[in-house]
Amino acid sequence: MTASSSPSTTSSGNDKALKKARSTRERLVRCGIEVLTEQGFSSTGIDQILKRVGVPKGSFYHYFSSKDAFGQAVIEGYAEYFANKLDRHLLNVARDPLDRIHDFIADARAGMQRYAFRRGCLIGNLGQEFGGDERFADALEAVFIDWQGRIAVCLNEAKSQGHIPNSTDTEQLAEIFWMGWEGAILRAKLIRNVRPIDHFEAYFFASLAAGCTQLR
Repeated sequence: MTASSSPSTTSSGNDKALKKARSTRERLVRCGIEVLTEQGFSSTGIDQILKRVGVPKGSFYHYFSSKDAFGQAVIEGYAEYFANKLDRHLLNVARDPLDRIHDFIADARAGMQRYAFRRGCLIGNLGQEFGGDERFADALEAVFIDWQGRIAVCLNEAKSQGHIPNSTDTEQLAEIFWMGWEGAILRAKLIRNVRPIDHFEAYFFASLAAGCTQLR
């Protein structure tokens, strides 16, 4: 065995190859998040993604078994990114629980403006594009349920601190929040204005202040 083919050298080379493959895959997913958020899944060609990342056309199937597998990876990547964004605000114990939700809304509002209302919410966009499509429906619904859970935790803190009535059904209220939120984001993207977000925020918190915290 020569020095150039020693186990340690071979192992090092394999590690570098794996790291490069992971890095390329991550860049493809990040690019996919950006492009699919603006254009949707059906309107996005794989060649477009590969060209933007600088990956040879024939290499795509080295990283993903199909376009659907790529779509699943993009959903997972966006879900992780957005969960981190939510946690950054909703777990900020330096702020009152309801103020944390205001902070999240302000951050999202600024993001919509920063990208000139081109992006919106990838999960909401795909939910409309693939409503009832078994390829992605379960994955998309799982993301919404995760987000609802994070808002519910924050609302439970607000309830325990006396900011909202003790009778509040926080799980139901969290679900209502995301239903209204996705509609507001869609409308804001449509008219290229934050007004729907402002109206949703004002109505949601006015409902809390009025004690309208559960359905009859």
